[in-house]
Amino acid sequence: MANNSYSGVKNSTSTANHDGDFGCSLKDLRSLMELRGAEAIGKIRESYGDVQGLCTRLKTSPVDGLSGQPADIDKRKEVFGQNLIPPKKPKTFLQLVWEALQDVTLIILEVAAIVSLGLSFYRPPDAEREHCGSAAGGVEDDGEAEAGWIEGAAILLSVVCVVLVTAFNDWSKEKQFRGLQSRIEQEQKFAVVRGGQVIQIPVAEIVVGDVAQIKYGDLLPSDGILIQGNDLKIDESSLTGESDHVKKTLDRDPMLLSGTHVMEGSGKMLVTAVGENSQTGIIFALLGASEDDEDDEEEKEAKKKEKKEKKEKRKQDGAAENRKKAKAADGAAMEMQPLNSDEVDTEEKRKSNLKEKKEKSVLQGKLTKLAVQIGKAGLVMSAITVIILVVLFVVDTFWVQGLPWHKDCTPIYVQFFVKFFIIGVTVLVVAVPEGLPLAVTISLAYSVKKMMKDNNLVRHLDACETMGNATAICSDKTGTLTMNRMTVVQAYVADKHYRNVPEPQLLPAAIMDILVLGISVNSAYTTNIMSPEKEGGLPRQVGNKTECALLGFANDLKRDYQAVRNEIPEEKLYKVYTFNSCRKSMSTVLKNADGSFRMFSKGASEILLKKCSKLLTASGETKVFRPRDREDMVKKVIEPMASEGLRTICLAYRDFPVSEGEPDWDQENDILTSLTCVCVVGIEDPVRPEVPDAIKKCQRAGITVRMVTGDNINTARAIATKCGILQPGDEFLCMEGKEFNRRIRNEKGEIEQERIDKIWPKLRVLARSSPTDKHTLVKGIIDSTVLEQRQVVAVTGDGTNDGPALKKADVGFAMGIAGTDVAKEASDIILTDDNFSSIVKAVMWGRNVYDSISKFLQFQLTVNVVAVIVAFTGACITQDSPLKAVQMLWVNLIMDTFASLALATEPPTESLLLRKPYGRNKPLISRTMMKNILGHGVYQLIIIFTLLFVGEQIFDIDSGRYAPLHSPPSEHYTIIFNTFVLLQLFNEINARKIHGERNVFDGIFNNLIFCSIVFGTFIIQIVIVQWGGKPFSCVGLSIDQWLWCTFLGFSSLLWGQLISSIPTKSLRFLKSAGHGTQRQEIPDEELEDMEDMEEIDHAERELRRGQILWFRGLNRIQTQMDVVSAFQSGSSFQERQLRRQPSTSSQQQHDIRVVNAFRSSLSPYEGLEKPESRSSIHNFMTHPEFRIEDLEPSIPLIDDTDAEDDAPTKRNSASPRNATPTPPSPSLEPTPSPNQNNNAVESGNNHLYVEGNKAAGTPSAPGSPLHSLETSL
Repeated sequence: MANNSYSGVKNSTSTANHDGDFGCSLKDLRSLMELRGAEAIGKIRESYGDVQGLCTRLKTSPVDGLSGQPADIDKRKEVFGQNLIPPKKPKTFLQLVWEALQDVTLIILEVAAIVSLGLSFYRPPDAEREHCGSAAGGVEDDGEAEAGWIEGAAILLSVVCVVLVTAFNDWSKEKQFRGLQSRIEQEQKFAVVRGGQVIQIPVAEIVVGDVAQIKYGDLLPSDGILIQGNDLKIDESSLTGESDHVKKTLDRDPMLLSGTHVMEGSGKMLVTAVGENSQTGIIFALLGASEDDEDDEEEKEAKKKEKKEKKEKRKQDGAAENRKKAKAADGAAMEMQPLNSDEVDTEEKRKSNLKEKKEKSVLQGKLTKLAVQIGKAGLVMSAITVIILVVLFVVDTFWVQGLPWHKDCTPIYVQFFVKFFIIGVTVLVVAVPEGLPLAVTISLAYSVKKMMKDNNLVRHLDACETMGNATAICSDKTGTLTMNRMTVVQAYVADKHYRNVPEPQLLPAAIMDILVLGISVNSAYTTNIMSPEKEGGLPRQVGNKTECALLGFANDLKRDYQAVRNEIPEEKLYKVYTFNSCRKSMSTVLKNADGSFRMFSKGASEILLKKCSKLLTASGETKVFRPRDREDMVKKVIEPMASEGLRTICLAYRDFPVSEGEPDWDQENDILTSLTCVCVVGIEDPVRPEVPDAIKKCQRAGITVRMVTGDNINTARAIATKCGILQPGDEFLCMEGKEFNRRIRNEKGEIEQERIDKIWPKLRVLARSSPTDKHTLVKGIIDSTVLEQRQVVAVTGDGTNDGPALKKADVGFAMGIAGTDVAKEASDIILTDDNFSSIVKAVMWGRNVYDSISKFLQFQLTVNVVAVIVAFTGACITQDSPLKAVQMLWVNLIMDTFASLALATEPPTESLLLRKPYGRNKPLISRTMMKNILGHGVYQLIIIFTLLFVGEQIFDIDSGRYAPLHSPPSEHYTIIFNTFVLLQLFNEINARKIHGERNVFDGIFNNLIFCSIVFGTFIIQIVIVQWGGKPFSCVGLSIDQWLWCTFLGFSSLLWGQLISSIPTKSLRFLKSAGHGTQRQEIPDEELEDMEDMEEIDHAERELRRGQILWFRGLNRIQTQMDVVSAFQSGSSFQERQLRRQPSTSSQQQHDIRVVNAFRSSLSPYEGLEKPESRSSIHNFMTHPEFRIEDLEPSIPLIDDTDAEDDAPTKRNSASPRNATPTPPSPSLEPTPSPNQNNNAVESGNNHLYVEGNKAAGTPSAPGSPLHSLETSL
């Protein structure tokens, strides 16, 4: 790998590096960063002496960092590169145009138009003319015959319009995503030491030689070497595929790599490689992400073959070149190879299983299904139209008129057939609602933009729409419901309970000294209290808020914690046990001058008091602290504090005398016992003032809010009551994590869904919960079948340990301020102000998206139904469609594209929160909407047909029916076209309301886009009618005729009032449409055959073409036709898979996976727009591999597959087979093995997605016509 992997990433400046500039070159640092463990330490010693020596060579100080001089920073960027990985080039406008042209219906239209164009230039000899039948009649004079080409040209022109509009939409969408992407990147900052000060700088500004502070929850932005660390554990699964956390120490493994996550501890690192030279950058270069976009499937196939051949060669050559690459944490050599094809397969599958957890978004499932149904109907109608036209023509010409087939007449007949074909295709074009996906895209993009202003940074587009369906929110307490500004308000010190912070003179000096020393050293040195930003404001709290409260307590006691820290800098701390969710405490060991040790501890009071055996009294002496004393203390001190909503923290210490020698620090349980309790403090975190109101809104909107917190149950209950989650007199459950676990597990310690189902509907507060409990609860609610609606769950989280729950939830909210990088990575939406009321705004926007789509559907379907029926019946009766091809295209383009813009950008109103969530199975088209669609459809058809058959008498003009080929446009048909368009325009205003409201003008001026579009369309319509002439088959109309057309259009508003007067209940025959598919609808054998299908069909990967939605439908129609053969091929495919599987899995055991997570984030912004893709938007970011085992080793585990990869099939399923998780072996300690998760990976491969729209979803081959269908418009 050393030889071949770096071509193309070599920094051009590296050749010019002299040791004179810096003591080591880019090349030296890169070769150093390839080593691991003992090898790396050996290399550092041999080349630089130690890390200090390397700092000197890089002209930096391990204590003060870089000077921060701009000249020095620029020099370093020039020599060692910037911390950026260049993103992929965006598609050019021309490429987007080319992609839009791939649309099948457009291609058919183009071909038909070209044929029609060619034939229009053929003129049979006049003498022969009458042999060709009356339809070809000699009406035309020369001028008209010359104009025969115009229709073909006009169709081509309108196709060009459609393509340009589509391409422009895609282009602007892509631009928006790029903007969002760069915004997210700018928001990512990292703490570095410059000039002795800790400052936060954007990740892109980090340079080689910087000293960075790393802490729990960080995602490392560059490669580096550890300078000093406390209990540091890193999750390197994104690079190595090993899910065990790697311990990093100066003497065993100091190498830190970019793209990995800090799962525990803290420390400082010296940055040694950035951007393209870091491990992440090198892998990006390997995958070709920096240079080219390998979209083409065939290319991929070819590449895979090449890789296979290379791999064979590589095996023959021996793996010598790989030897350098990696060392495991235990020092055994591991080889990392460039991706070979088998790894690609397993990695791809594994990645897709990890990130495709969530089902397809509800709305898209319903829309796809609906679009399929409409597409089928349109296809049938257009086919029938063509057949009827051809049969009528043939019967009329050759049988009624009894004419023989003349050779000279053939082009004329062909011209007729082409014209019929064009009419058929036009019917299809109008029937298929390709505006639907566009409306979804516009609505989502618009919402995302506006949601930013409401402090919601949306990372995955579909999350915004899923949020509208949310039925449950599981929220953290600290920071979300409360202000996350903590202060100590009560204390129990020296045998006395102080209701307010005691005055310093009331406390004995000995106790004060121990207390302040313990608070100062036993907290992260990154936590500080800074002077207020404004005069007279509150002091700023930086870092962990609980620690800030304790430091503030030290300040209130008139002591300076900073002086203590200056005396005992971080380097002098002998050992630190950092806080994590298992320990629920933090301890720091100091070595005294006489060789004895003193350890300070702080943690949750009921946990730490159990480990105390002594208590410090007022005299400064210790007295024995028995279990009975502890119970007294809990009753008299802790419970009263907790019932006032305070968090209780215990501070303690322990001395290790010299006589006992140095203890074994790794035996944590022996170390953390026999403590001496110094004091217990009550910390207040006030409820945010706007939260009770927001929770009331949620409850009114049918959303249950549950609080899941790590706090004491009394504190949690008090805060839940203040927030309004618990109402006095309600019978709801509050329970602790232990009790919850006891109730949901059977005798063997396995979780049972039925048991969870008994608890969750009433559960409102889960206290002292571990991250595992949170994940179990979310999974239990999602998998539950107790209620007929499948619950849609939103979860908020800020810590690294919230990752599994955030990923599992339908929508994960991470905290923008308090949240760790890991939490943000696992989330769908980032709350930039950490405020619960922003979640309510997200619900509003989500519901608004849903309503916007419904409004557009109501409008769109009315247009489609009327246009199709008019074209169809008109063609059958008068042998020519009353609406010409170009007119239909105009109606289609304008009504679809413009209307989707107008209706999809309606701003949300508070009234959206007054109704219950729609739920996953509620149809898109409600019965009220169906009433509107049918009512308006019937009304418009009556008007159009009246005009068609008796219009010439009403207006006293010539009839336009039965006009021969190429005859000039008639006033009659122009009036029909004009009235049709104006009816649609006024109906667009009707479509603004979908729940049967009377006032359709309500709030219309709040939406300027809507007003300008309606007005603009009207102006263009005037231009087309008056000056469109032959291409649009229009003749100028008089003022009278215009007034009549406008009046007829306006009458649809009056008719709308009439329709809304009819109660929907009385119309029992109305059916709703556009349901999501339930799993039960799919027969078992079909499921089995689908099990092994690829999960992501390639068109979906390309989902940035919104319009694909309905084309996937067309694809499925075709698939349904040969469903049987598909099943056969499916089952044979399955057998092949089964035969192949053992070899793959055994291969997997030996292979070490390299670039696992990077494939998912190849394109920085793609993760945003694909509903399926859960990949990151950051360049560096990859998903940490969450292992629930690591978080809670003491509880029997949920079985691997459930934790890692819950098959979406389990959701929605009523069958008990799926409701119960597979029993695990109840092992208490996870055995660390490198392939711990392989079984999860294997079992993950056979899971299936039951999407709302997969009818018999065999993925189409890249070359097939279906594939081009899918990648179209």
